[in-house]
Amino acid sequence: MRFNTLDDWLAWQEGLHPSEIDLGLDRVRTVYERLGVALDCPVITVAGTNGKGSCVAMLAAIYRAAGYRTGVYTSPHLLRYNERICMNDEEVTDQALCEAFERVDRARTDSAGVATSLTYFEFGTLAALDLFGRATLDVVILEVGLGGRLDAVNIIDADVALIATIAIDHVAWLGNSREAIGREKAGIMRPDHPVVCGDLNPPQSIAAVALECGAALYLNGRDFGARPQVTQWRWWGGQRQRDALPMPALRGSFQLNNAASVLMVTELLMARLPLSQSHVREGLANVKVAGRFEVIGGEVPLVLDVAHNPESAQALADTLKGWSMPGRVYAVVAMMADKDISGALRPLLEVVDEWHITAIDMARSATVAQMQQQLQALGVTAIHTEPSVATALEKLRQVVQPHDRIVIFGSFYTVAEAMRVVHV
Repeated sequence: MRFNTLDDWLAWQEGLHPSEIDLGLDRVRTVYERLGVALDCPVITVAGTNGKGSCVAMLAAIYRAAGYRTGVYTSPHLLRYNERICMNDEEVTDQALCEAFERVDRARTDSAGVATSLTYFEFGTLAALDLFGRATLDVVILEVGLGGRLDAVNIIDADVALIATIAIDHVAWLGNSREAIGREKAGIMRPDHPVVCGDLNPPQSIAAVALECGAALYLNGRDFGARPQVTQWRWWGGQRQRDALPMPALRGSFQLNNAASVLMVTELLMARLPLSQSHVREGLANVKVAGRFEVIGGEVPLVLDVAHNPESAQALADTLKGWSMPGRVYAVVAMMADKDISGALRPLLEVVDEWHITAIDMARSATVAQMQQQLQALGVTAIHTEPSVATALEKLRQVVQPHDRIVIFGSFYTVAEAMRVVHV
């Protein structure tokens, strides 16, 4: 084995390929074919700008409630790389990952001794597929990393594809319009296979690609949807409906649209993966996903949210508005420099009383000066600069009062640093 520890494998992978992101399927497909594994159960791929993680979590929770053996691949991770690959709600072990990485490493080399170069994400995706292919599973759920058409996950022909929402993000790779980004996300469609779109106002490119490739498209609001009731909700899809459903355990009214999309996917797979009403209810009631309006309770609740673009920040702001508490709201935020920083901060302006800005110790992070400039341009004056998330939280603990709230957002890295501080 090339390395004996997971940390050594990951450190090596980070410098293996000339660029961090190199969209394309040829290299990954070649290595996957050499691995000689296959997924022999229903596969669901989940793409989208926002909502992917929530949809994956709901799908997995519902199928686990029914007793199905699940394989789930997500990215990025928050605290441990192992979070990315779970089977039956258990993270794979370091040993299993090291053995999978070794198999992928061997499969990179052809008969002439020429090794195929892989990015960090591609290496991990292949390891996940290798582990799932060697396990006995009933359903595999794969979260698409970036875009769709050229993402490594897209080497797999899914039985059902789900596109959650389309928004402006990753413009350097996907384009700077919803139409262009929608076309990239729609690349996970397959001829004669169903695709579910949860976006209530999808770009026209979604329907156009479905028509071009012959995929059966199911649109939220047209072919299925959610009807909120007082404390429950109703799902409808064609001639079928599910009544008296519990609100998803994930906070935010927008989660109903995610849940409706998820139930459409389960409906399309009902012949192969039957579900009862109690399975659906149990899954929705017990679903959890880290870092999506995750509340750590106490006299001063701590809210962790990976929101990092205008749409996800608006969802965060709306959820905070709907959570009535008499105290002040303090924000701790650090973002990546390549994001729409102003657009992601603006929705929180009418919710946050005091801002604490910092930076993450990595090259992609926006500097404190950049963050301060963006907030000042938005008319914010209550700004405090901090050397780290940990320092910001330590200072806030000295000044907050009961019923105040502290909101940490801006990136996965920001939330991960907060999690380490509070030992989540």
